[in-house]
Amino acid sequence: MQSVSHLRSAPPSSRRRSRQQGRRLSPSGMPPAPNVPPARRKKSRSQAKMFLALGLGFTLLFIGVCVIGLLVVFGLIYGSDQILPGVESAGVDLGGLGENEAANTLTQAWTTQGILLSDGERTWAVSPVELGLSLDAAATAAAAKAWGRSDGGITGALQSLAGGVEIEPVMTVDLSQLTSYLQSAKSFVDLPAQNAGVQLVNGQAEATPALEGRELDVSSTVEQLRLDAAGELADGSLDLVMFATTPTVTDATPLVAQANALLSRPFMVDAYDPIRNEWFHWTAAPDVWAGWLTAVPSVGSPTGLGLAMNVDGPMAFLQANAAFGDERYIDAEKAVAAMQEAVGRNQTNATIRIWHNPTTYTVQPGQTLAAIAEEVGIPYPYIQVENTAINTDALSVGQELRLPSKDILVPLDPIPSKRIVIDRSDQHLWAYENGQVVFDWVISTGLPTSPTALGIFQVQSHELNAYAQQWNLYMPHFMGFYHPGPNMDLMNGFHGFPTRGGGYLLWSDDLGTPVTYGCVLLSLENAETLYNWAPDGVVVEVRA
Repeated sequence: MQSVSHLRSAPPSSRRRSRQQGRRLSPSGMPPAPNVPPARRKKSRSQAKMFLALGLGFTLLFIGVCVIGLLVVFGLIYGSDQILPGVESAGVDLGGLGENEAANTLTQAWTTQGILLSDGERTWAVSPVELGLSLDAAATAAAAKAWGRSDGGITGALQSLAGGVEIEPVMTVDLSQLTSYLQSAKSFVDLPAQNAGVQLVNGQAEATPALEGRELDVSSTVEQLRLDAAGELADGSLDLVMFATTPTVTDATPLVAQANALLSRPFMVDAYDPIRNEWFHWTAAPDVWAGWLTAVPSVGSPTGLGLAMNVDGPMAFLQANAAFGDERYIDAEKAVAAMQEAVGRNQTNATIRIWHNPTTYTVQPGQTLAAIAEEVGIPYPYIQVENTAINTDALSVGQELRLPSKDILVPLDPIPSKRIVIDRSDQHLWAYENGQVVFDWVISTGLPTSPTALGIFQVQSHELNAYAQQWNLYMPHFMGFYHPGPNMDLMNGFHGFPTRGGGYLLWSDDLGTPVTYGCVLLSLENAETLYNWAPDGVVVEVRA
């Protein structure tokens, strides 16, 4: 019992030694052989240090060789006639080139690559000539060669080797030409601010945010070149000075209800050809033309805002649809204005006019100018004016005549709902309204020696009792519809029985027979009726 108690009260150190000794003894009483000999661990560490030292040494040696090689190459270039590496001018790398070669390279790049203009988001190349810039390539190349030698010294040489150097080009600037180009460039450089508007989402209008715009500051851009053109163009580019523009309407929420009402139906464009009496109809679906709407200030509106139509959307729509394949076209700017006016009236349809370009005509055997004029429906004096270099009294087969646009005879905005048709052979007149005949009368046209011209014309004037001094005639309820020739005050038109010499009526028994000097004769009653029914703008078609 005492021995057991003694063992328990032994000091901790003694107990640890007893356990350690117990663990070290093998069943045979001999200590086990160690797992890793201490001597081998020391050898492995020594080898690692040796390899690390060798790797570091080889790396330093390689770097040293590279540096020496670069210094040798640099020394050779430095002592030669070549421009130092890293030197450039006007965006052209001149390093390693001789002075003459550098001048030629600069000249070629200047004329072929141009100057890069940047507005902060877009870049484009422009000929230096357009900008009024002239480069002295020889002087610029000489300045590039001098860098790191007589200019900049060894510090400049090291700078070109380390990170590159831009040499300011030697140039002159025509500030007037530069200003002219920048002013003309504003049309495509400027990005107008966009007012808040509306868009169609799942059939419902929603407000769209406003967007800031940017405009080219011409005077500031010119001024920065006046002060330091070489510095600004050292890298071959010019950063244009732009300033931000703010939209006038930043919140279109109050207009959503109005937009929803408009966008419940498509936008219709009705294009009318008064010459051929034809209609074309183009439709923009609500989800298409919703993107054309924008908000604008409106003094008369309770909210202070109104809906308007932008230009780009309608313009693209019209250009995609108005393809006729002949001489016809539309005036896109006037057509867009008509569409914008319709939206301003809270309407979703607009009527526009189709126009006609000039054409040509090839003379056939036996034709005279008068016969050609009858065929094409243009009074011959108008054709003469377009062909002053041709003897129109002696036409030759195969000659090509220029014909003016037929729109010259229809100068006013046409009234599509009304049209007057005259048949010269039948001596008859029909008046149409909305496609239906409203008047059907016998009339008299011009004598064979002074015929009423064939073609498409237009009512252009109203005069209760016009006086024709050439024939000493008073013509009641006169409506002029064409000038016999360009730059002539005289007009042929509709009128009732004329009077001469104090009230004597002429031709009262001659209706149905050509008797006039080019006008269209009606009875007194019919002349007054037509006078009141046909406002200026009604198209008059005279057929053979």
